[in-house]
Amino acid sequence: MHRILINIFKIKELKKKIIITFLLLIIYRIGCYIPIPGVNVNALAEFFSKIAKAQGRTLLGIMDLFTGGALMRSTIFSLGIMPYISSSIIMQLLTAVIPYLERLAKEGRSGYEMINQYTRYLTVLLCVIQGFFLALWLSNEKNFGMSITTYKGFGFIFTTILTLTAGTIFIMWLGEQIQERGIGNGISLIIAAGIISRIPAAIGHIFLFLNQKQISIFNLMILLALWVIVLLGVILFTQAQRKIPIQYGRRVIGSKIYAGQSTYLPVKLDMSGVIAIIFAQSVILFPATIATFFPKKIGFVRFLSNLLAERGLAYNLIYIVLIIFFMYFYTAMVFNPTELANALKKNGGIIPGIQSGKLTAQYIDYVTTRIVFVGAVYISVIALLPNFILNFFKVITYDVASLFGGTTLLILVGVILDTAKQIEGNLLTHHYDGFIKGGIKGRR
Repeated sequence: MHRILINIFKIKELKKKIIITFLLLIIYRIGCYIPIPGVNVNALAEFFSKIAKAQGRTLLGIMDLFTGGALMRSTIFSLGIMPYISSSIIMQLLTAVIPYLERLAKEGRSGYEMINQYTRYLTVLLCVIQGFFLALWLSNEKNFGMSITTYKGFGFIFTTILTLTAGTIFIMWLGEQIQERGIGNGISLIIAAGIISRIPAAIGHIFLFLNQKQISIFNLMILLALWVIVLLGVILFTQAQRKIPIQYGRRVIGSKIYAGQSTYLPVKLDMSGVIAIIFAQSVILFPATIATFFPKKIGFVRFLSNLLAERGLAYNLIYIVLIIFFMYFYTAMVFNPTELANALKKNGGIIPGIQSGKLTAQYIDYVTTRIVFVGAVYISVIALLPNFILNFFKVITYDVASLFGGTTLLILVGVILDTAKQIEGNLLTHHYDGFIKGGIKGRR
């Protein structure tokens, strides 16, 4: 491994990209500690320290996880990159159902830039909406039992909206700079940097539990072994795919004759990435989050809060159903077997033993349907692991449990694999040994 690290820094261009990436990520992390004007950071920290166990049980806790703690500290990057991620997902789904956007997507670079511009506009709109509600939440003393803001009214709301919107736009710019001048996917690396920043605190909590004898060495070893098994499983399933064989016949293009060749159509086990689990979390945690803004003495609010916030059997069953639904929903929106079958037929490709056209589309749909179900079961298991850890080890906090599954582990593994693949490509291009023999498979 040390030889590979030396090889990385032998390549001047690669070394420059890595340094730029680290510097931009450091700038992002600095912004995660600059508070919103008018917020009493110490009072806010005192409030959240009292509810550390339950921080992952609401949408605010999930958002804070993606922002690396910036939301709970109420910094200028409190919204993080999530408004842009949400806008991108919405635009991707709309592209599949709105003919105008579908035509733009097929126009190449110019169409992509137009869709990207619409995504930016939608991001600003989401920032304004989320910033408005966050400002109202911060300025309401009933939510905290104390005064969190030093001044209130329209001035605080306007300043907060402006600050948070500018913060998200700046993070978008950082992501683009990493994409153009650095290494890896800029947006994904920013999210991963926020998640990684929480790992030292999680490790610190584990040692604190040991010192206070709240957890035994034996249980800690079980946790460590479980984490290694889960990590290896996520790496394996992230790269897993079903290869549908494709055979191309001999083709004549101009004056050249191309011999027939064999290839394959890869169908990912987890075609939605983390989108399905994020959607499922958002839907199931939204009622519990809304319930926190109403008095618990209201019967329906108390029932809703107990049903969803305590993460019992009903919560887990609803969560699994939502994950399976969104896995199939997202796959249906972005994966069109009919278009694939037509493209294969147009280019002279066939699946051995399957007739071209309609039967090929049916076969691809048949394979995809079953692969997606296996992927949904895998995602469900990973999604429920943090809940299992929280329920089995009563003293464990959410930041520790989140390292054992859910979106945290899926994002970290995916980002690391993608970045390693890009570094691997640079090393092989310059005739240096990569990380492993045979290379690293990237994600979609």
